[in-house]
Amino acid sequence: MIIDFHTHVYPDALAERIMSALSRFDGVEAHTTGTLNALRDSMKRAGIDKSVILPVNTRKGQFDSITNFAQHINESFDDLISFGGLHPDDDDITVKLQFLKDNGFKGIKIHPDYTETFIDDERYINIIAEAHKLGLLVITHAGKDPAYSTIHCPPEKGRKMLDLVQERAPFDEPFFIFAHLGGNHLQKDVEKYLVGQPCYIDISCSFSDLGNFSTSTDEEIIRIIKHHGADKILFATDSPWNDQKAYVDRFKALKGLTDIEKEMILGGNAKKLLGINE
Repeated sequence: MIIDFHTHVYPDALAERIMSALSRFDGVEAHTTGTLNALRDSMKRAGIDKSVILPVNTRKGQFDSITNFAQHINESFDDLISFGGLHPDDDDITVKLQFLKDNGFKGIKIHPDYTETFIDDERYINIIAEAHKLGLLVITHAGKDPAYSTIHCPPEKGRKMLDLVQERAPFDEPFFIFAHLGGNHLQKDVEKYLVGQPCYIDISCSFSDLGNFSTSTDEEIIRIIKHHGADKILFATDSPWNDQKAYVDRFKALKGLTDIEKEMILGGNAKKLLGINE
């Protein structure tokens, strides 16, 4: 089973406008139209069995509308799993997280750059700690975003956040996921601050030759995977900003990993994390 742990979609009525705005904002080429059908067509071409959809709450007050769309996805499609989303300025954080838990959500996505809030800010510490107490996963954008000059989740602050959450809500098993190989454009700091820590790392936007905004080399990718442990690495593409088929093919061809390690990363780890038994 192949699971893409990092994708984005938008309601059909809004997708064209949002995708156009994001393409101009980020300066990154899209590979689908950003709709549910486009993602599912892309998955079929790539041989991907399930995709995790990560909504981004860019401002306070979006919880209800984003949650409603995410619930529709989870109730309508067996091959899609949508997380929820929160903004650090949202009211009633604990109530909102409990609602997500009660309605079967597996986790939440946060985006420190789009909310212009550092990952070790008290508001994020509170959200992450409360999510962990409820058994929810948390995934964050990590490292540089092409639309922002300030990096709100660099590896050093990510490590500080983990330590602060550990003090607030102790955990033995990792539940937090850093996207983009732990920190886009910051692989040396990822190795210094995050590798070996109790967290997952997804490999979205890792292959610089596929036209995304990564600068990682194959040597860096392999070194991070080996030192962090293949059991804590998740396959991910950041579709529609990367082509899923090209990403699957590129990862399968990556030299330096065993077949067992590749199977773990492509889907085995995600199955365990998401509680998928099939």
